[in-house]
Amino acid sequence: MINKANYNLEERTYKFGSEIIKLAKLLPVNLVNRKLVDQFVRSGTSVGANYREANETETKKDFQFRIRICRKEAKETVYWLKLLKDANLNFDLKIDPLVQEAGEFVKIFAAIVNKTRD
Repeated sequence: MINKANYNLEERTYKFGSEIIKLAKLLPVNLVNRKLVDQFVRSGTSVGANYREANETETKKDFQFRIRICRKEAKETVYWLKLLKDANLNFDLKIDPLVQEAGEFVKIFAAIVNKTRD
């Protein structure tokens, strides 16, 4: 899916959002998926948007706040993707890499928060 060594974090979060959208388009349309897709697309695509916003902040405090939002959205995405996997067992190979990538984002953003603390 994503070769992490070849992308900076802005590019990596963009590719993640793109993969989230591709998965959403592949899933069967039904009542459960409609609700889950709405949630994981919102949280999954907001990781990159919030990261870009963090990079444009003018203060350290605002940067940390935005990075915390990135971490929160990544955590939320893991949650929604796991529920989506439970509801669509035949999509494991598509969902598992996204769960792993979102989990890695959680760790990366947590490390950034820790490194930028006073």
